[in-house]
Amino acid sequence: MAVAPNMRSSWPRVWAGIAGAAGAAVLLLVLVFGLHRDPGAIPSPLIGRQAPEFVLPLFDGGTLATPALRGRVVVVNFWASWCVPACYEEAPHLQRIWDRYRDRGLTVVGVNIQDQDRLARDFIARFGLTFPNGVDRLGTISIDYGVYGVPETFLVDRKGRIVHKYAGAVTEEMLVSEIEPLLADADGASP
Repeated sequence: MAVAPNMRSSWPRVWAGIAGAAGAAVLLLVLVFGLHRDPGAIPSPLIGRQAPEFVLPLFDGGTLATPALRGRVVVVNFWASWCVPACYEEAPHLQRIWDRYRDRGLTVVGVNIQDQDRLARDFIARFGLTFPNGVDRLGTISIDYGVYGVPETFLVDRKGRIVHKYAGAVTEEMLVSEIEPLLADADGASP
């Protein structure tokens, strides 16, 4: 049985329509799945592993070497002055965590990335940040931590292991629920 010439020319359009509909269905499924996921739940392969060590040039002069922080609980926060509104929302919370826990064995470290020096210093002054803040000029610290964007915050236990990662703005309440058990653990073993 012979197929009419005009029917042969319509098959590519039929297949193109089927492929387009299938592609649209896949895209719709991805979007629906994505809308039901927590955008702050970006997994990190570093959880449970030793935190990458670094030496951070500080804005107020000097450097901070993370090996010197062993035995303390450490909050490492990656931020930038252009990160609006998330970095602006979380800055006061980080300062309150620093004020509340620094005498109990916690250090907050701010790591500024992809920013202009003057704007970063203005940000620190605007929020009255007194915890150590420095700049990752070459991007090696953020690469070692697998930072996707700002803000991202890592919680490191007394033994230097990353125990939690937050993507997006953190609040004091979020951090307290994780920090309290780590500080209560006097021998340095994670809960």
